[in-house]
Formats: sequence, structure tokens, C-alpha cells
Amino acid sequence: MTSKDAVADSRQITADLERKLADSVAQQAATSEILRVISQSPTDVAPVFDAIVLAAVRLFRCDLAFFLRCHGTSFSQAALVGSDGSPIPVDLTVLPIDPEINFPSRTFVSRQNLHLPDWSAIDLPEHERGIHETYGINSSLFLPLLLRAGECVGLLALASKQPRVFDEGEITLAESFRDQAVIAIENTRLFNEVQAKTRDLEESLRQQTATAEVLKVISRSAFDLDTVMNTLTRSAAELCSAETSALHLREGDVLVVRGVAAANEAQEGFLRQNPIPINHQSHSGRAVLTGSIANIGDVELDQASTVLQKFRTTIGYRALLLLPLMRDGRAFGLFSLSRNRVGEFSEREIELVQTFADQAVIAIENARLFGEVQARTRELAQSLEDLRTAQDRLVQTEKLASLGQLTAGIAHEIKNPLNFVNNFSALSAELIEEMKDMLSDVSLDENKREDLDEITQVLKDNLEKVVQHGRRADSIVKNMLLHAREGSGEHRPVEINVIVDESLNLAYHGARAEKAGLNIIMQRNFDPAAGVTDVYPQDITRALLNLISNGFYATIKRGMEASNDFKPTLSAATKNLGNKVEIRIRDNGTGIPPEVRQKIFNPFFTTKPTGEGTGLGLSMTHDIIVKQHGGTIDVETEPGVFTEFTITLPRGNVSRSKLE
Repeated sequence: MTSKDAVADSRQITADLERKLADSVAQQAATSEILRVISQSPTDVAPVFDAIVLAAVRLFRCDLAFFLRCHGTSFSQAALVGSDGSPIPVDLTVLPIDPEINFPSRTFVSRQNLHLPDWSAIDLPEHERGIHETYGINSSLFLPLLLRAGECVGLLALASKQPRVFDEGEITLAESFRDQAVIAIENTRLFNEVQAKTRDLEESLRQQTATAEVLKVISRSAFDLDTVMNTLTRSAAELCSAETSALHLREGDVLVVRGVAAANEAQEGFLRQNPIPINHQSHSGRAVLTGSIANIGDVELDQASTVLQKFRTTIGYRALLLLPLMRDGRAFGLFSLSRNRVGEFSEREIELVQTFADQAVIAIENARLFGEVQARTRELAQSLEDLRTAQDRLVQTEKLASLGQLTAGIAHEIKNPLNFVNNFSALSAELIEEMKDMLSDVSLDENKREDLDEITQVLKDNLEKVVQHGRRADSIVKNMLLHAREGSGEHRPVEINVIVDESLNLAYHGARAEKAGLNIIMQRNFDPAAGVTDVYPQDITRALLNLISNGFYATIKRGMEASNDFKPTLSAATKNLGNKVEIRIRDNGTGIPPEVRQKIFNPFFTTKPTGEGTGLGLSMTHDIIVKQHGGTIDVETEPGVFTEFTITLPRGNVSRSKLE
């Protein structure tokens, strides 16, 4: 082979590759275009057929491409174009399905492709002989349009004037076009079926949607009957194409509108402002009295009373539907719809309105039961609260009674040895004086006499201190016994200034007993008009002791951190507020941080180190003041500066004379 031949072969190979590439690109473009048309024409196969035959004559370089659709015993032309892409006057509109007289029928019967590359070599049927003689067609390829179930609904035909063989690649491409046409047919069929079903279900769906909305409103508005009624009437009017719809409830001898949907505000206002008498003079009254449905196609044909004439003139209706709302065999309301045109309401509309009427009955019953349950719930909640309050008081009383008994026992046990200490201390002081008198006659040198006098004086001073502190201890014991005797749990009037002062003394002595050398400035600012308050004295004392003890703790803690010039101070004040009395306990201790302030009354919450606090003091104080006595307790504080608790207590059953 010469170099010139090699170059020629190379050019030929390149040209073939370029042609194949161009054909492939053209096929892809045609396929994309067909798919685009399919996606844009879900309800019409005609654009798809047109796009396919245009692509076929262009890609296969044939002289004719067309679709035939099957209809009973004949074919009809669906799309047909010539080689230049324009329609040609080939008459295929009436083509019987008969394998003896045409090739399309043979394709239809066999459900297989029919490839005829040279018509001159075969015996042509009558129809194809006419096509050959008229248009010069000499080759063809017929492809059946088969649905999934095997049904043949038509065919795609490609034809040329010259004899030609469609190779395997061309037949495969033609089959892909045929399949796309089948897809378009299936899409259209399915779409039309869906549309038909949609039209059949639209009314049912509207009814279901309206019913669902009503049920939703009923479930969410158990206590709002007007909302339910208005929703029911609006839905019924829309679904039945009524101008007005109303729900009436029986009140005595009249029907009063509770829900309404009307064409305009004037009609709605008229319906709401004009109750309907329950008697036989109106259709509505008769429907309620008889408990029967009234479906009137033209009210003009009935004898109208004055009442009916007034409603007809204002509302302007001709057709009327009335459904009684029944409960226990008796009508307690009415569902009414009216239309301006003549004609009875259909059975379907009556069933629909009956459903809404039943839902109205359910909603009304729900509202009634809901109201009863709410009232009963409030009663039970109040009873439970009263029971809990009584239980809390009982528990507090029992606890404090036990504490009072324990306090009384301890106080009695301490009082006996304390009496011995006090008595023998006083007696010893007297004996020292006697001993001193007896030794005055004894001869002693000057130094011994001075030593003896010094020792005697020291003993005397010590005994005086013992007597002094013994008397103080005796006072504490007496206070303990006093409160133990008062701790019987009785509710009685007490002087508020007295109980605050005693609480201060008890707390101070207790703190001194726990921490030797305690030094706190105590300030009292008692209102002389604070008067008498009806309380549980022992419980109030316990509450005040908790507040005062916490104040001591806070001032001591700040004193340990502050400079030497810090003076721990706790003040107590009372004030007359008329039918209430106010108590303030203030200390200049560490204060309460903001993040802690919201939790101080929570049970078991404490900021004290482990072992120094239970977290129950302020919780108990809150319960005593608020729950037991119906008072209030508030706190004002500034970290590092002060804390002040303010208590207000109601006077209770204290008489005006006691206050004065």
C-alpha cells in the first residue's frame, strides 16, 4: 500500500468516525427533545407523536414517518410527515384492520416488528400497492405500540422511496422512539384516569375536609361553643351552595341563633336579633315540635305566616332545609339552610347536613360536660388544697408539740441542778462573810492578813458571778418552760411585740450557748400600736427563731471576713397595718447572692457547710407564714451589705377592742 493510499484510508476512517459521532449526537438531541415534549405534555400525546415522526425522518433519512392508532376495527392517522418535515397528503384516516389488505394490520395481529426492505420483491396487498403507485414507496418498517398488558394500541411506520435495509442500530433506535410513544400514551391514559377519579372524589374530599375541620375545631374548642357553631354553619353553606346557614338552640319557647353563615352582614344581624317562636306557625317551629326534617323546594307555594313572611323578605330565600337537633328523643335546636333558587336539597346534601347536625349535638354535649367537669375540678382542687393545708398544719403542730414536750422535759431537768447551783452559791457567799468575821479575831501577821483578805474577796467575786449567771440561766429555762406551755397548738390572740421580743431573747441566748463570746448589737423598734394578732404562737416563734438565727449566722460570717471596726447588728421592728401587722428582721451580714435568692425557700436548699444546716428552716418558715397563717414573706438583700425579711400577718378573728 502506498503512502497515498494510507492517507486516503486514514481520511476515510476519520470521516466515518465523524459521521458516527454526528449521528450519535443527533440521536441524543432527538431523544432529549422527545423526552422534553413528553414531560411538558402529560395530557396530550399529539405533540409527542409529532416530535417523534420529525426526529425519525431526520435521523433515518426516510421519506415518510407516521403513527396509526387503533380504534375498534380500524386505524386512524395520528401524525404523518414527509422527508422535509412537513405533512404530506397521504390519506390514512380510514384504514380497516385486516391482515389481508394492509401491512399495518399484519403488524397489529403479530405484535411484532414488520421489516420490508424491498417492496418490488414481494406481493403487495391492495392498500400498499396503492401507496407504491401513488407515492413511490418501496421499503418500510412497522413497529407495534404495545402496552404493558400486551394490548396493541397502534404502530409507528417508517417508509422510503428507495429499497433499504434498516440495520440493527436503526431498528433499536426506532424501537426506543416507539417505546417513548407508548410511555406518552400510558401517561395520558393514567392522567385521564386520575382526572376522572379526582372529579369523582372532589366532592367527597371537600366533605371530608370540612368534616375534619369541624372535628378539629370541636376537639380544640371544647369550651368555645360559638366557634364550633360558626364553623359548622360555614362548612354546611359552602358544601351545599347555600346563601344562609344557621344553628339555633332552644331557649324557653324560642330558637336563638348561636352560629350563622350568611351572604351579607345585614342578613346575619337579622338572624341573630330575631328569635324564632316555637309554634306551628312557621316551618322552623313545626320542625322542632315534630322532630322531623323539612325539605322545601319553594316556600312561595306554602301559606306563609307573618313570621315567615318577615324572614323571607329579609333573607330572600326560596328553598329551605331544616334539621332538628335531637337528644333523648326531643329537639333542643335546629340546623337550617336556605337558597335563593327553587329546588329541594338533594339526598346527599341532607345526609351531609345531618352529619353536621350530629356533630353539633356532640359539641353541645361536650361543652355541657366540660363545664360540669371544670366546676367539679375546681371544687375538688379547693378541697384538696384545704386538705393539704390542714395536713401541713397538723404535721407542724405535731412536730412542734413534740418539740415543746422535749423542751419542757429538758428545762425541768436543768432547773433542779440549777436551783442547787444558785442556792449553794448564795449560801457559800454568806459563809465567806461569816468566815471572814471569825478570822478577824485571829492573830496574823500583816502579809498573811492581806493574802487572806485577797483570797476571800476573789472567792466572793467568783460566787457573785456564779449567782449572776445562774439567775440568767434560770431566766432562759423559765422562757423555755413558758413556750413549752404555750406550745399546745392552739390558735389564739397574742401580743405581737411580746412574741417578737421573746423570740429575740431565745435566739440570742441559744446563740451565746453555742458560741462563747458572741457579741451582736440587738436593736428593737416595736410599734406600740402593733397590738394583738390571732396566730399559732409556737409556730410563729419557730419561724422568727429561724430568721433571727440565720441573721446571727450571716453577721458572724461577715465579721470573720471584715475589719475590726465592723459591728454585727440585728434589728427587729413591728408595724401596725390595720387589719394586718408587719414584722421586719434585718441583719448587716453577708447578704444573699441573686442566684441563691430564688431558691432560699426551697426545701433542703442551704448554703451552709455540711453538718451546719438542714435546708429546712426557711422552707418551714415560709409554710408557717404563708400556708398556715395566710400571710406573706418577702426578702430584700444586697450581697455584702444586708438582708431584711418582711412578714405580714392577717389579724384573723381579733376583735376591735383587743386592737385598741
